[in-house]
Amino acid sequence: MCTRYLILTAWLVAGGSSCLAQTPAPTASDRFEYKVLATNKTSTMQKEMTEAAEAGFRFEAVMGGQTSFGGNEAVVIMGRPLEATTKARFRYKLLATSKTSTMQKEMQEAGDEGFFYRGQTVFASTFGGKEVAVILELDREASPARYEYRLLATKKTSTMQKELSEAAERGFVFVGVTIAETALGGTEVVSILRRAAK
Repeated sequence: MCTRYLILTAWLVAGGSSCLAQTPAPTASDRFEYKVLATNKTSTMQKEMTEAAEAGFRFEAVMGGQTSFGGNEAVVIMGRPLEATTKARFRYKLLATSKTSTMQKEMQEAGDEGFFYRGQTVFASTFGGKEVAVILELDREASPARYEYRLLATKKTSTMQKELSEAAERGFVFVGVTIAETALGGTEVVSILRRAAK
């Protein structure tokens, strides 16, 4: 038993270890650095996202909630490759409102400019109360494109099922959902869909 163990050990250290060597160690270009942005003011978040984007960072994720020190905040994570240049490739729009009709209008205006949906959350802002917040991205290096957005908001999940099915039949693709307290509707399920503009 001891001899077999020694032979196996020698094989792993010699020829067998070549299997492990085939997995290269991470290089600097494989690694990322991140920025954590947190605020309860939508205008501040828009400003900080713009500054990060100008430094070469790209949006990764967003979540709204209660933090230990900041209270109700929206938290955005942005990242970039460690060896990235500071070229500002992306632009961002943060839309936040408690009125679904306003959000629909603002999202469509952004879609007409070529902005692409990246994420949404509920933003408990200092002045606006609980708002649906949507983050849109424009890739300056991509081919020009336009998008059509559809925002669905309802208190009944059965109604949402019906409206999602109808939108899907028209070529819309589901991109995100939140449960939010809107100004007029109370607590609603808010879904966002997108399709390429004709």
